[in-house]
Formats: sequence, C-alpha cells, structure tokens
Amino acid sequence: MGGMTATSRPSPAATPSGDAARRAGKRVLLAAPRGYCAGVDRAVIAVEKALEQYGAPIYVRHEIVHNKYVVKTLENKGAIFVDRTAEVPEGSIVMFSAHGVAPVVHEEAAERRLATIDATCPLVTKVHKEAVRFASEDYDILLIGHDGHEEVIGTSGEAPDHITLVDGPEDVANVEVRDESKVVWLSQTTLSVDETMETVDALKEKFPQLIAPPSDDICYATQNRQIAVKQMGADADLVIVVGSKNSSNSVRLVEVALGAGASASHLVDAADEIDEAWLDGVSTVGVTSGASVPEVLVEGVLEWLSQRGFEDVEIVKAAEESITFSLPKELRRDLRAEAAALSEK
Repeated sequence: MGGMTATSRPSPAATPSGDAARRAGKRVLLAAPRGYCAGVDRAVIAVEKALEQYGAPIYVRHEIVHNKYVVKTLENKGAIFVDRTAEVPEGSIVMFSAHGVAPVVHEEAAERRLATIDATCPLVTKVHKEAVRFASEDYDILLIGHDGHEEVIGTSGEAPDHITLVDGPEDVANVEVRDESKVVWLSQTTLSVDETMETVDALKEKFPQLIAPPSDDICYATQNRQIAVKQMGADADLVIVVGSKNSSNSVRLVEVALGAGASASHLVDAADEIDEAWLDGVSTVGVTSGASVPEVLVEGVLEWLSQRGFEDVEIVKAAEESITFSLPKELRRDLRAEAAALSEK
C-alpha cells in the first residue's frame, strides 16, 4: 500500500475551499461500481432477516463479510460472531458466512444439533462445485488464492486430497502434480485479475496441458471494481479505498490503484482514518470501496474531502450491475411458512 511519507499537517488556512478550491483544480474521481456486491448484500440481509424471524441471538461462524462497521452493526442487533462451530450452544441457529465453509463444518453443526443457514455467496458455491467435480474426475486442482483466507479454507475442504494452494506466481516453482495431463486451476473469487492471470501464465509454462475452469472464478463485482480503479488510477494523485484490512478484495483495490499509476493509495475503514498529510500536493483524489462496504462509509469520506475543498465529484463508471441473489433457502422456507400462516388468520 502507498506509505505515508509526510508528517506535517496543513493548517486550515492553507486549504482552499469553495470557488477557490475549484480554481485550484481540486476534484474527486468516484468509482462506479463500488461497495456492496450481490453476495454481500444477500449475506447482510440474511442476518437481519434471521434476527427478525427467530430473534436474537443468531450465531454467525466467522465475520459474515469482512467489514468492521457491518460486523459491529449486526452485533448491536443481536448477532454473535464466533470462530469455531464448537462455540455455538447446542440446538442454536448458526449462519455460515459469505466466504463459504468446508463440508466438515456442516458435519460439526449436525453433531451439535445446530439449525444452519448457509449464506455462502453463490459465486463461491460455484467454485466449490467445480472442485468437487474435478476431484471426482481425479484431476489435480491448483487453487490460486491466499493461504489462510476463509474462502480458500472452505474450497480446499471440498477435496483436500486433490487441491494444492498456489499463493501467487512465486509459489509456482514449488507445485508438483501426479499427471500433467490432468491438471486444472481454480481461484479465490476476490483476487486481483492481473495477478491471477500472471500466476496462471506461470502455471501454463510449467504445465502446458493445464485447463481452466469452465467459467471465470473471479467474481464480476471484484473485476468491475478493479476496472473502475484502473480507469481513474492514472489520473489520481491519491486513491482512497474504503474497506477493512482483512477484506481481500479491498486490499487488491489498493494494489490495482498503484499499478494503474496512482502516486499513493491508502486503505481506510472510515473517514476518521484519513490523514490530512496525504493531501499535500494533491489535486485529484480517487475514491472507491470494497465489495463489503456500505455506502454510508463512502459518503463519510466524500464529506471529509468536501470540507477540505474537494467538492467537485466526477463519476468514473466501468460497468452497470443488476445482479441480485435470493436469500438462503433455509431462511426463504421459514419466511414463506410464516407468511402463509399469517394469511390464514
């Protein structure tokens, strides 16, 4: 990430505002699309609906999405986030996060008589199904992703004897397979498109018969947000990415901004983490947010910038997004049953 080198803060008098700011050429490039993707929107709404339907507490295995603000807001409504299935009291309701879980987690939940709601993003579920399918055909599966990420752990758990994790191009030299004619690559959905293809190219050089997944594993929202950042990166002196440090797709946006030509890029959870020293010598600020970030946090950053003379906001539009996902089937079933019961009264 772009490191901060300046230590002094400009005084308020040194920061032009209003017409003076416009004359100074201060502007904000606002990426579109940004923020919530369909999978995150579905997962957050699922927790809220579960709390309404069943009452608090609702246990959630791992953070439902990787965003501090969202997690805190849901905790205040009655959600309890746990790291392990064993932390959920027997007979309770547990929701699985958007990142997905391994089959063993479902088994653990059944042993504890837990009612489960699976909020795994459908695009992650697609990768799980690909892993199961290729493992059943006895392929070696090279999973491109970051070691320790919840999504990678969940996908690897679908076929642990067939999957080898490849954590970037530098990892390729260590990869070994049983049969070079039966090798396929899959990927974590939230990676940098460019870095993933760099890893794929390195794998193809080592394994010329490597085959690709039937459709792109990196999710549409991740790609769209990276494209928008690429479009504005070359024109921005500074790019502010709103997102939490444990959000893979948010961290990738910082990297993409720097790769696109931005002089600096910083990841912040909210406006109060921005350092005014970052604005020294800056006339154009790019703003975007990761796929698990609510728009209210972006609005806070825009207000913070506006107060410092960056009032001119231009939209950098990379794509239209209209995809939506239905709620988890377990929740839909109970909501329908309740609606039917109410209609009979």
